[in-house]
Amino acid sequence: MRCAGVFFIVLLLAAWISPASRSDHVRWVEESLRSMQSIQPGMTRADLNKLFVAEGGIGSRTERVYVYRKCPYFKVRVEFEAPTSGAAQEQPADTIASISKPYLEWPVND
Repeated sequence: MRCAGVFFIVLLLAAWISPASRSDHVRWVEESLRSMQSIQPGMTRADLNKLFVAEGGIGSRTERVYVYRKCPYFKVRVEFEAPTSGAAQEQPADTIASISKPYLEWPVND
């Protein structure tokens, strides 16, 4: 009985959301993906920080997971070129060596 109630509520919500609003969501995701994919190897951590913010959890100067500023469910794993000398802390001028394709995952809270 409970499953039938949940199913009925989902059907009502699906009918309530207009096709125009669904296409708005699709358009937003498409624009967000294009924006996220504009970050490429060779760019700096400062460039990355315009669209992403470091996620909580374990990370280092050379590898970290970042979340999209507009939606924390979108993530990328970024590797930076290892510093040859200087501070062991993250620097805005650190260069991106590789960046994963955007993926979906629950946010990490710590």
